[in-house]
Amino acid sequence: MIPKYRKQFNKEFSDEKYKQLKDILAQKSGVEAAFRISESPLFLTKEFENKLLDASESIISQIKALPTELLQKAVPDNCQVPNDTDQPHFFTIDFGVCKNENGEIEPQLIELQAFPSLYAFQKAYEDTYCEVYPFLSDIRNTMSHEAFRQHLQDVIVGDENPEQVILLEIFPEKQKTAIDFALTEKLLGIKTVCLTKIKKEGKKLFYENKGKRIEIKRIYNRVIFDELDRIPDLVTEFDFREEVEVKWITHPNWFFKISKFLLPLLQHQFVPKSYFLHEFPENENLEDFVLKPLFSFAGSGVNLNPTKEITDAIKDKENYILQRKVNYEPIFEDINGDFAKAEIRLLYVWKENEDRPILLENLGRMTKAAMVNVDFNKKDAIWIGSSNAFFAEG
Repeated sequence: MIPKYRKQFNKEFSDEKYKQLKDILAQKSGVEAAFRISESPLFLTKEFENKLLDASESIISQIKALPTELLQKAVPDNCQVPNDTDQPHFFTIDFGVCKNENGEIEPQLIELQAFPSLYAFQKAYEDTYCEVYPFLSDIRNTMSHEAFRQHLQDVIVGDENPEQVILLEIFPEKQKTAIDFALTEKLLGIKTVCLTKIKKEGKKLFYENKGKRIEIKRIYNRVIFDELDRIPDLVTEFDFREEVEVKWITHPNWFFKISKFLLPLLQHQFVPKSYFLHEFPENENLEDFVLKPLFSFAGSGVNLNPTKEITDAIKDKENYILQRKVNYEPIFEDINGDFAKAEIRLLYVWKENEDRPILLENLGRMTKAAMVNVDFNKKDAIWIGSSNAFFAEG
């Protein structure tokens, strides 16, 4: 979309520089990325960025206006965690890069979550792109590295000793996002701890570090709570549903409250029409919609071509939505003249004493497959995988 920067990047690109990009990220984190890193950033116009921000601000305002009781309905009874908070600590929102009927490139909302994403990784990723391709520094995110770190520290660590703050995950060393955990540890001085290693005494939680028993005061939660039931023979001392003396960052209930559950309730020109499956009107055409389970991760369970037979067979229709299809536009040209599609996730933090969240970074996903998800890419393609967006005057 910005020929000047696309041409310069493609001219400077080489396999050696791509290897350098990945090597620097591995050096910074001490971990190899377990997901595919795209060779290329996304270049998008300031006009497109303004559309993204306009849609996001409208959506945030609409969410803030929703009754607490309505949001609470999204939390399954078996997933209720005590000591809920008035607002989440994180807010992420995904937009596809699409073309409208007038041929204009515009964002279209795909989904939204109050769940942390790859915050530390994306900042390191942007920095590394600029190291390998210095011309990108002219159009990089204007937030300084120290301001970024301070915002994350305020939200995750707060006033506590970092030793008493943990990043909680289930078998973290097996997670594809382990590189982000490592970078978060380095950035904030906190430890990543597996749920199976947590010790519980009364209402207090503890972990061990180098033989030292440490009380946990704050949990930077990266566990998808409802996925725990799918892990066979999982043994833990601590259940999320128990009353404990810790501060959740962010509280697990918000994973459900800000989710696809909200899509049928939102209105904006960049928000595709959505319906709960059990409320899908007869005058709409099913083939114009994508079927999505309300609570799934990384694109699992999504059906791009639902049929009446498929939807009729679903028992819990209230746990699915139908979202109007959008047309991802392949506009990101690679060195071979082929084009990739993409979506962008905006990464916000929401401080407890502030009325609105703060945008810290973005995360890009590039693909040449039908679904914009790094798991659905062909292995031999280029310009696919995790990316980062740079915005400039077009």
